[in-house]
Formats: sequence, C-alpha cells, structure tokens
Amino acid sequence: MAWNEPGGGNQHDPWSGGGRNGDKKGGGGNGGGNGGPPDLDEALKKFQDKLNGMLGNGRKRRGGSGGGNGGSGGSTNAFALPGIIGVVLVAIWAASGFYLVDQSERGVVLRFGKYNDIVGPGLHWNPPIIDDVREINVTKVRSLSQTKSMLTQDENIVEVQMSVQYQVSNPRDFLLNVRAPEVSLENAMDSALRHEVGSADMNDILTSGRELLASNVKSRLQSYLDNYGVGLTLQTINVESTSAPAAVQDSFDDVIKAREDRQRTINQALAYENSILPAAQGQAQRIIEEAEGYKESVVAKSQGEANRFTSLLTEYQKAPEIIRERMYLETMGEVLGKTNKVLVDVENGNSLMYLPLDKLAGKSNATSEDASGMSRSELDRVSRQASDALGRSSQSSNDSSNSIRREGRQ
Repeated sequence: MAWNEPGGGNQHDPWSGGGRNGDKKGGGGNGGGNGGPPDLDEALKKFQDKLNGMLGNGRKRRGGSGGGNGGSGGSTNAFALPGIIGVVLVAIWAASGFYLVDQSERGVVLRFGKYNDIVGPGLHWNPPIIDDVREINVTKVRSLSQTKSMLTQDENIVEVQMSVQYQVSNPRDFLLNVRAPEVSLENAMDSALRHEVGSADMNDILTSGRELLASNVKSRLQSYLDNYGVGLTLQTINVESTSAPAAVQDSFDDVIKAREDRQRTINQALAYENSILPAAQGQAQRIIEEAEGYKESVVAKSQGEANRFTSLLTEYQKAPEIIRERMYLETMGEVLGKTNKVLVDVENGNSLMYLPLDKLAGKSNATSEDASGMSRSELDRVSRQASDALGRSSQSSNDSSNSIRREGRQ
C-alpha cells in the first residue's frame, strides 16, 4: 500500500519525518495533516533553521518560549564560530610564512623594519607581518655605461665612453645603507673618471693610456664604493672609446695620421739601420783584423831584420873586411840589377862576352824611367859612379888579396 493511500493506518511523510506522529511533535509540519504533498517552502525553511541552529541562531528564530537549555546551547554556538574563524586565520597566517630562497639569492630579514638576519638558499619560515624578507641576487653580473665629455690636464676636451660590470657583495649594505645604489655608483663613476682624465694629457687618453686609465678608474671607484658602504664589488671596467669633440675630429684625424707617418718613417729608418749596421760592423772588424795582421807582420819583419843584423854584426866582428866586401857586392848587385847598363871589365883579359841586345833594347825603349823612378841621365850618372866605385873596389880587393897572400906566406 502506498504511503499516501487513503484509509491507511500508518501514513509516512518523507519531508515531515514520521507521518502523524511527526504532526504531534512538530505541530502540523506536513501541510495541515491532510495527507497531501509537502510544501517546498516549508522544507527550505526547515533546512535554514537547522543551519541557523548550527551557527547559534536557531533558538532565536523559533518561538519566544525557549527554555533554559535552549539559551545555553545558543551561547555555546555563539563562541564556537569565532574560534573556528580564529583557527582558520592562524592556519592561513602560519602557512603564508614559508618562502623559498633561490641559489643565486640571499634573503635579508627585517623584523618590524629593522635588520635582523641574512638567510641563505633553501626553504625558510618567518612570521608574516612581523618579519619582512627581501631577496637580493648576489651572483648576477650587472652593468652600467656612460659617455661623458671632460677636460684633460692640457686643457683639451675629450669624450670618454666607459662601461663597468659589478656584483652585489654585501646584501645588507646594498639594501639598507644607500637609498639608490645604482645612482650612487653612477655618480661615483663620473667623479672617478673626471679625476683621472683631468690628471692626464689628451694624447695619452686617446692613444696608449687607455688601459692605464681604466685601471686607475677601477681602483679609485672601488675605494669610493667602500667608503660609501654601497655593498658592491667591481668586476671589470672597459674604456669603450675615447675621441675628440666632433667639431675638431677632422683636424685630430690629420694629427693622428701625421703621427702614424712619423712612426712609420722611424720604423723604416730602424729597419735600414738594422740592415746596414751588421755589414758595417763586419767591415770594421775585417779592417781591424787586417791591421792586426799587418802589425804582426811588420813587427815580425822588424824583429827578423834586427836578428839578422845582430847575426851579421857577430860575423862582422869576426871578419870585418870580408863582410864589408860581401855587403858592398850585394848592395851593388841590387842597385845595378835594375838598370839597363852593362859594365864590362876589360882588365881581366876576357875578350869574348855575350850581350843580350834585344832585351837591352826592349828595356831602353819601354820607358824613360826605371822602376825606381829615375830618369835616363840620372841612371847614366849612377852607372858611372858605380863603375868608378867598382874599379876602386876591384883595386881594393886585389890589394886585400895580395895582403892576404902575404899574410899567408908569413
């Protein structure tokens, strides 16, 4: 039999939860107890009452005749909701305190705005609202570049373009000591660059002094940053370009070209010097060696002649007449051997003599002067003197022979 069949002894209403018995308890909750279908509005109302009962407002919405137990239940439910809300808020607050620091970063912990600690990479927890964590990258290489026109020591204007690479070395100083570290770095870089450029000449800055300029600017700029406590460390400083102002660039290019031509000419001269100098040094050494050889030959010849004279003197002291005659004959042979005259001794009775007339004629027609540079008249005079001397020597030799023979007889 259906639950709503007429005449049924026990009718069950699924919305009222108990048919007639439910009517007695609920006071006609099934729509008047006439066994009809339940009212949808009444079902929604019951569901709302149950929800209000859980939140502590159910007793107030029901009739005003609530008992003492009903009042106690309402008070308990009134304190339960804030507790639940508080627990949820605490859980959310605690969960929001977890954070992760990357490997390339460092976390600066500020507690109520004041520095507290520096945390490394990994998962950390700090109480939210109380602590504030600022994450700073300490491995990233940052860069800054600027182009400035400035005055040199010799009162010339140059344009210098320079770039700098740097890293954060102290996160605390980088975050707390200076309001804008990059702006401070730019101002310090400008100051250091102007100081170094103002202490150098224009020629050095534009040519060979660029590396020295970068080194000096780096050391000076790092000292400035350390004094300011910026927390930055310089890696490299590069002088990208140095040039004269645009108004005088053409003239300056001409000066550079002239300087390059001068240097090229100097290099060519040095190359020529290097090619000529070894040859000149070799020739000088050869002349020195020849002079040394001539010196040694002359010294040796002189020593030989001196030794020969000493030996001849020794022999002369033993037999003066014989050595004197020998020396005379050798000297006359050397002198007369260069002439084209023939001396004939007719006193010896030699009636047959061969004369080489062809050779004598050739010598007489060859030149008017002999090898010694004397003229023919001088040669004739010398020949006559030699003939007279030879006659006297022959007479003296005969006398000496006779005296030798006489001494031998004795």
